[in-house]
Amino acid sequence: MDDAVGTLTRGTAEGGLTTGAVARLLGVAPTTLRSWDRRYGIGPASREGGRHRRWTSADIGLLECMCGLTNAGMPPAEAARAALAAAARDAPARPDEPMSRSRTPSSRAPGASSPTPGASSHAPGALPVGRARRECRGLARAAVRLDAQAMDELLDAAIDKYGLLAAWESVIMPTLHAVGRKWETVGERYVEVEHLLSWHVSSALRRAAAQRAPTAGSGVSLLACTPGESHTLALEALAAGLAQQGLPVRMFGAALPVEAMEEAVRRTGPAAVVLWAQSRSTASRALVARVESIEWGVRGARRRPTVLVAGPGWAGQLPSRALHPSGLAEALDVLAAISRR
Repeated sequence: MDDAVGTLTRGTAEGGLTTGAVARLLGVAPTTLRSWDRRYGIGPASREGGRHRRWTSADIGLLECMCGLTNAGMPPAEAARAALAAAARDAPARPDEPMSRSRTPSSRAPGASSPTPGASSHAPGALPVGRARRECRGLARAAVRLDAQAMDELLDAAIDKYGLLAAWESVIMPTLHAVGRKWETVGERYVEVEHLLSWHVSSALRRAAAQRAPTAGSGVSLLACTPGESHTLALEALAAGLAQQGLPVRMFGAALPVEAMEEAVRRTGPAAVVLWAQSRSTASRALVARVESIEWGVRGARRRPTVLVAGPGWAGQLPSRALHPSGLAEALDVLAAISRR
């Protein structure tokens, strides 16, 4: 909170903040702010040189109101009308500013819950992200608004800024968990938020994975969900992390049948196989033993894969010989060491 206040104070003293600075302050994408300005008039009252946006504390107060309303599920156009109406009603117009553009930092529409920079929002539609990174709160807001472009920009920016591992652990996972908690507490609502966010997380991971070509000479890691398991995002994060290190990976995704898994192991000859199980019902010790027994290569020099089990489904029923990394970072380290042998 102190950092946000300091940024706002310095920006006001210097004539206002840039669009990029305001986007970071509030946790929204810059393109979202520009779109709100262009479509609904939720923009800065003054522009530097007639072109560059400079946001004052009053402008940011109106944006906070807009964010609170859209987080509560109100359509952007309706939220803009309510925010501007509240600003016009609560603050007298300055002689040099039309009534429709009058605003104060404390302007609020009736019933709106306005998120303070650096704190979580408690609007009815807000996700319970708690005291997470600002990027996490911004991603949560974009998810609730079903703002596809903002989600892509925020995800790419977080991965670029923190690296894939830190972005996954401190931005992506907290937001995904918040969506899950929200869905559990309100019945069947917000399923669309979970599905859209998951799709954009998956897309961001694939974009990150495509940035580097595999290095020749390293062993392949084969990643698959166990039969009946449909949760793939954690495994996709692992695949992206390996690809970013130049390590070859084959990602087979959800619910790979046993026979298909055996065929894939024989055809690729992987150095390691990772089996992901989200729930105990999809974690199979017999499957691990079956994969561990698969051999390939010429007679007299046959090889077998190293098997890793991953996911909460294996808790309490770990196979005796399989490795069980505690998280994404450890899994990446273990697989990198195996791949480079």
